[in-house]
Amino acid sequence: MAGKRSDIDGMTEKDILILAVESSCDETAAAVVKNGRQVLSNVIASQIDIHTLYGGVVPEIASRKHMEKINQVMEEALRQAEVPLKDIDAIAVTYGPGLVGALLVGVSAAKAVAFASGLPLVGVHHIEGHICANFIDHEELEPPFHALVVSGGHTHLVKVMDYGCYEIMGRTRDDAAGEAFDKVARAIGLGYPGGPKIDKLSAEGDPEAIAFPRAKVEDSIYDFSFSGLKSAVLNYLNSCEMKGEQINRADVAASFQKAVIDVLVEHSMEALRNTDEKNFALAGGVASNQHLRAAMQKACDERGIRLYCPLPVYCTDNAAMIGVAGYYEYLKGVRHGWDLNAVPNLKLGERL
Repeated sequence: MAGKRSDIDGMTEKDILILAVESSCDETAAAVVKNGRQVLSNVIASQIDIHTLYGGVVPEIASRKHMEKINQVMEEALRQAEVPLKDIDAIAVTYGPGLVGALLVGVSAAKAVAFASGLPLVGVHHIEGHICANFIDHEELEPPFHALVVSGGHTHLVKVMDYGCYEIMGRTRDDAAGEAFDKVARAIGLGYPGGPKIDKLSAEGDPEAIAFPRAKVEDSIYDFSFSGLKSAVLNYLNSCEMKGEQINRADVAASFQKAVIDVLVEHSMEALRNTDEKNFALAGGVASNQHLRAAMQKACDERGIRLYCPLPVYCTDNAAMIGVAGYYEYLKGVRHGWDLNAVPNLKLGERL
């Protein structure tokens, strides 16, 4: 199996069990992962219902809910995995990027458990976790490959050179794709979370009904910009309202979504054009969007590229992906001290 300890550093093969913690935004999660590829448990306490009341994530509320749930989800993850804490080899935890208060809850809890049990502590980058989610159901996938990370806070086009070794080829200059989904969904009255609701409503609309713009960044063919598209949708809605014209929400959703997807696919394929790599991975919450998956699959098929996508449960924030990333960091000898802190703006590839 790819990723076994002996495959990477030549040491005696031994099953490695990671207890992982994720609390970067509004999901309190814990998981037990074996050998970086096998998920023994994946417990998620979602806060969607309460944040829906406010139309988006309220950081203070998220932090308080994490404090209420963090111990429960860790205990439940160990129980479901049927693994006692004494058999765990390391504690992995997301320490950035994310909401600082939310991150602090997870980091503090992970440090407490690691200190009390004498286990190594491994801090994990949240985006790295999203990329590593692809290893869970695709045992054959190994670096190098390219990946597109699309979520509420991030849009990154990444070259995965090795486990834990990344080169950022492109990123958003303003709004992330998922953020644009949420804002447009709110504007047309769909509410929060916007991504899944727009994806569903788009199936009823005409993606060619409205000509929304596809922005390009002049000095970087791989970078993204979605603020202009978001503004174009808002201007269209305001114009219709001022003229007394009826708004077809499904057409707006479908046309907006197609504009986003066209840019994501075009930039991804451009990144692969001058390489010999034949593997491409989607990651992040928006990777569960069925229209994006279909469009990316079509583009990859046309170019002889193998597309990898995590299961939907591993696209949104979860601790299993943190356990996978933590496993490979653990094998490389990464250890963090008790001074590990939350880093809300942590860059991919940056280490403390």
